Amino acid sequence: MIVSEAFAGKRYAVLGLARSGLATVETLVASGARVVAWDSREEARALVEGKAELGDPMEIDLSGFDGIVVSPGVPLNRHPIAMRAKIAGVPVIGDIELFALARPTLPPHKVVGITGTNGKSTTTALIHHIIEQAGFPTVMGGNIGLPILSQPPLEPNLHGVGVYVLELSSYQIDLTRSLDCDVAVLLNITPDHLDRYDGFEGYVASKARLFAMQSTEHVAVIAVEDSASRIIASDTAAPLKAVHSRDIDPVAQLTWPALQGPHNAQNAAVAIAVATALDIDPDTIDNALASYASLPHRMQAVGTHNGVLYVNDSKATNAASTAPALAAWPAKDGKPRIHWILGGVAKSDNLDECVPHFGNIAHAYTIGEAGHMFADLLRPHMAVDDSEMLSAAVRRAARIAQPGDVVLLSPACASFDQFRDFEARGDAFAAAVAALGSTGD
Repeated sequence: MIVSEAFAGKRYAVLGLARSGLATVETLVASGARVVAWDSREEARALVEGKAELGDPMEIDLSGFDGIVVSPGVPLNRHPIAMRAKIAGVPVIGDIELFALARPTLPPHKVVGITGTNGKSTTTALIHHIIEQAGFPTVMGGNIGLPILSQPPLEPNLHGVGVYVLELSSYQIDLTRSLDCDVAVLLNITPDHLDRYDGFEGYVASKARLFAMQSTEHVAVIAVEDSASRIIASDTAAPLKAVHSRDIDPVAQLTWPALQGPHNAQNAAVAIAVATALDIDPDTIDNALASYASLPHRMQAVGTHNGVLYVNDSKATNAASTAPALAAWPAKDGKPRIHWILGGVAKSDNLDECVPHFGNIAHAYTIGEAGHMFADLLRPHMAVDDSEMLSAAVRRAARIAQPGDVVLLSPACASFDQFRDFEARGDAFAAAVAALGSTGD
């Protein structure tokens, strides 16, 4: 756990007591801060009784507080806490901002911050893996893994200072004011989360703030393969390392088992640029790319059955993040190989980003709330089974798929109609695959 004298004697309100909120309470209390905490769930409030005062920031007097720490899930454009805090003159922040405030009191270290619409988790894990293989002390956190405040401070070793690797959603950036990343990373920007922003321009502006917070002696690594990312790259004050997917040698990429497909070329190009900025030698980088293993729910092979590969890409919650998965298995000898399972809570009424790859799809199986809509949209282009339920889609795909084919769960939708989150959806897919019979033929 990170403890810092930066918070001693200060007062904070914490709204939301899920994982990051609980870690925030622990850090602030251990650091000598006075904390008032709240969650609408009684069982969550019980977890901080005796550590923090209980009080709803929507009801208590906020005068004199040093900050209101909210979960990234709190929609600041709609939640009344934003106006209430503004009237009281109290900043609304997140746990990443607390980490940023604690940095001057921590042992010498560096921070790599990764944002973008798609590919953040894979790139964060890949960068962390390369740094780890280089022998540096390192942890990853933010929008991936454990809350950063719950992790121990990194101590320098013989290889050098520790490196914190943070996956940062736009929501987390919105709640951060002073995170000066030694290396700030932008992968790509496509329309997403527009219910939280004033149009696409507002979403782009959120991503741009990560670079606005950087000191000029630090490094910006930006994949300049979409217009919004190029605009941000043109305006960054820190030295820019612009990268492209084409920087990756396709022959070399074949030796990286967990990094296949065009989208992973971008992820790898960015990771190499970050590692180079951290002075990691090329041989270590090459070996780490080859030894990297896929994250769960992100292009994760979960088994084979009768010669058919089953891939869990449940993390793909919009069409732009699904499109690279559809590109990863092109038609072979003119025969499409992908049996695509998609659907859930749609973020748009189209699949435009996926259209260029329809020729790779042998059959589609739609599920969930958007299933009927997507089935109607896809029928002019391919065979479609409106399966409704994920388990039914897996069984039907297994009956139709031929040896050498791929059954791909890449939903292009959020999961909340049928599942708790994308992890639960991916686990259900893996369980349905396991139920087909023994894997690994």
